[in-house]
Amino acid sequence: EEVMEETIAFKMDPKSDSNVAGEVEFTEKDGNVVMTASFSGLTPGKHAIHIHEKADCSAADGTSTGGHWNPTSEPHGKWGASEGYHRGDIGNFTADAEGNAVVEFTTDLWCLSCEDETKNITGKAVIVHQGVDDFVSQPSGAAGARISCTGIIK
Repeated sequence: EEVMEETIAFKMDPKSDSNVAGEVEFTEKDGNVVMTASFSGLTPGKHAIHIHEKADCSAADGTSTGGHWNPTSEPHGKWGASEGYHRGDIGNFTADAEGNAVVEFTTDLWCLSCEDETKNITGKAVIVHQGVDDFVSQPSGAAGARISCTGIIK
């Protein structure tokens, strides 16, 4: 049986007067999607990263992407939490003293252009936030300004 593997990659655009640039890549293989992202221009420390509803980075503050992608209508939370979480709730990552970071994330709850709308991340957006996701505040985790954006478009 042939194993289908597909990779799509995007450049991140700075938002909200930040200088946060980077690239994000998604690879689908064997029923999993692997996200690999690298960023520069961040303030050192922790930042939130989420998948948002719409692949529209036109707004200067990134709000054109809508809210967190939440196709299963759950409360916001930490990925895997029994109380529930959004399919877009990737969580937090840490930037080093130079403002660089690499994020790797793998899940079988995403797909690229499959028929299952609760899993398909195509047409959504990746957003990096200035602040930290507290995993409690609804519906967004109070993660602050949207400082980098890309659409997941084929």
